[in-house]
Amino acid sequence: MKLALAQCNTRRHAVRDRALVQFSILAGLRACELAALTVGAVYDDIGAPRTSVLLHRAQTKGNSARRVYFNTELQRLLKQYRSHVADRASDAPLFATRFGTAFSANTMSQLFLDIYHSCGLHGCSSHSGRKTFITRLADKGVAVHLLAALAGHKHISTTQRYISVNEALLTRAVELV
Repeated sequence: MKLALAQCNTRRHAVRDRALVQFSILAGLRACELAALTVGAVYDDIGAPRTSVLLHRAQTKGNSARRVYFNTELQRLLKQYRSHVADRASDAPLFATRFGTAFSANTMSQLFLDIYHSCGLHGCSSHSGRKTFITRLADKGVAVHLLAALAGHKHISTTQRYISVNEALLTRAVELV
């Protein structure tokens, strides 16, 4: 993901693109959920970042409302990003196209593909940040039922497919014996 973030710095909409990649990693949101975020959902009336946001049924893939929590790092990022969206109405998209309109889920997915492909990360998609989010939490010992709730999955078997097994995870696991 470091390659993708570095690539974002070279792009025409560097601030927005970098924030999108970081948001996907730090909150585990799907492309359709990122596209649906509004300024008012993420910032309060005085412009401070919220600690969480409620995604309504129509904004999620599973058609189930869920709360998404913002960790300290994401709140810090949102404080920096605020100046980028300060002139927008509360119902305006948090991440806008070059025309100032909301992304569609498909266009958001294409944007992620373009970012990843332009830095040589083939096989990555708009779900890569989400997969990183879930894997990092699993790697730190977060229980799968909590991961499922954070990801908005109804079944833990869905969440388990996102978790990448790696050397560090295996090494720590055997030390628990």
